[in-house]
Amino acid sequence: MTTLVYRTRPYAEFGRRAFDVVFGSLLLVAASPFLIVAAIAILTEDGGPLFFTQRRVGRYEKLFTIYKLRTFRQADCGDAPKVRSGRDPRITSVGRFLRRTSIDELPQLFNVVRGDMSLVGPRPEMPLMVSRYEKWQHMRHLVRPGITCIWQTSSRSLLSLEHPEATALDLAYIRRASFALDGELLARTALAVVFPRGAF
Repeated sequence: MTTLVYRTRPYAEFGRRAFDVVFGSLLLVAASPFLIVAAIAILTEDGGPLFFTQRRVGRYEKLFTIYKLRTFRQADCGDAPKVRSGRDPRITSVGRFLRRTSIDELPQLFNVVRGDMSLVGPRPEMPLMVSRYEKWQHMRHLVRPGITCIWQTSSRSLLSLEHPEATALDLAYIRRASFALDGELLARTALAVVFPRGAF
């Protein structure tokens, strides 16, 4: 049994949202050239659509639609479990590069700016996976899900997201959440993009 004492703090409720809107908007502008080039590459190789959308579980277990650049072939897109291997034949050549560099994740900045997600927070899971959670694992939904988190920067290639140990990392983040910790995790994420490991 895992016990979590959750206290609402100014940064968690107000500071993080302001940070998400300002920094997320700046990142979205900075990422626009990469998104344009990626869109052209996707259309050239496999046609449209450009985006892959999927239902995910957000804060307080409210469902929302997450956006990614499409990395599957058109015929294989759907609300299905995530691919765990870079050798999956459903992934296009362009898609493999987008996954390896994490460029496919950039459209989630739209989710951040509009309030579905934060830059930092537990990664959002699909409803099917959440339905298999133990009761204590649902505590990860006390905060907005994020683009990056402790699991993303330390255990992505070693531990599946639905594993209880991954949830324990999320709860550790919720207990310690601060501007300094978020800055550290964003910096580690930037390094992981430059030196990718476990990105499929």
